[in-house]
Amino acid sequence: MKIVIQRVTSATVSVAGKNINSIGMGLLILLGADQGDLEKDIDYLVGKTVGLRIFKDNKKNMNLSVKDIGGEVMVVSQFTLCANTKRGHRPSFINAAKPKLAEYMYDQYCQKLQLLGVSVSKGQFGATMDVELINNGPVTIILDSKV
Repeated sequence: MKIVIQRVTSATVSVAGKNINSIGMGLLILLGADQGDLEKDIDYLVGKTVGLRIFKDNKKNMNLSVKDIGGEVMVVSQFTLCANTKRGHRPSFINAAKPKLAEYMYDQYCQKLQLLGVSVSKGQFGATMDVELINNGPVTIILDSKV
């Protein structure tokens, strides 16, 4: 399982030109599920997401988590994170989880964040989405549950 975490001032997700969700200060998370991902992969990434200290404290040090600042999280499914680009120029998505498993993993990740007291908004699984964000910092972190 792979996620890209971006510290944002705000983020919005639209489908077919219609805004479906938006957040203020917090994290925009792009999530890709690979074949063979397990519950332990979700748990690992949820723990990292909640505990990641990438927000500034009063001394301007990155020392606070999204939970510490009362921030929001928006999670957007993105199977293209699972692309294999080792050969040629056309990415292969053969290692991406099948849609049913990927949606389950996506939903479980979001639910587990909520159980830890994080406010979670979502994109629309499987849809073509437009994602707008103001990346604050910029701060972007890539996490892989298999590394």
